[in-house]
Amino acid sequence: MQQFLIIALAHFLALLSPGPDFFLVARTSVNSGWRIASGACLGIALANAAFIAMAFAGLSVLQEGSLLFTTLQLAGAAYLLYIGVLFLRHAGQTSLGAVAGKQAVQGWWQGLAMGLLSGILNPKNALFYASLASMVASASAAWKATYALWMFGVVLLWDLLVAMAIGNQRVLTRFARSLAWLERASGVMLVLLAVVLLGHLALG
Repeated sequence: MQQFLIIALAHFLALLSPGPDFFLVARTSVNSGWRIASGACLGIALANAAFIAMAFAGLSVLQEGSLLFTTLQLAGAAYLLYIGVLFLRHAGQTSLGAVAGKQAVQGWWQGLAMGLLSGILNPKNALFYASLASMVASASAAWKATYALWMFGVVLLWDLLVAMAIGNQRVLTRFARSLAWLERASGVMLVLLAVVLLGHLALG
């Protein structure tokens, strides 16, 4: 359960820092409404689910302690450390003003396709889930399924909440005020997660 809480927290904190998927949902919600944006939300969640499945399936055939497994864990730790430091370095520099004034999405299915494309073409998604999966490679199939369902659900729910709230100017303003703090918190958590993974490798 402790491992689940660590993974769940790291995953959620990473969601809080806006990236390409966030801006797609935000733009679509501002220009076309949250119902159309819900298509983009589902597309993004499905893309995340595909990466989660590939990461877990790929790691399931590796043997713990093998050179390939250790290399993957080191790469995952390095990536978590990299994006954590990136969040800390650029905290407060992200502009939410870019969400307005973009071309509107015309329909729900178009939103779904754009969300799926955005999620699939974001290399950070693949690397991030591979990093998380490397921490639970020795877990049972039931726990891996639990992680996968949890992360898919959280991605979908978070993006839907963003879509419904982002059209409210008051909400947008408040989020912008706390964005720097959220990015710093995300950075600290991801760096700590990388350190824990490196420590596990060193002790192993």
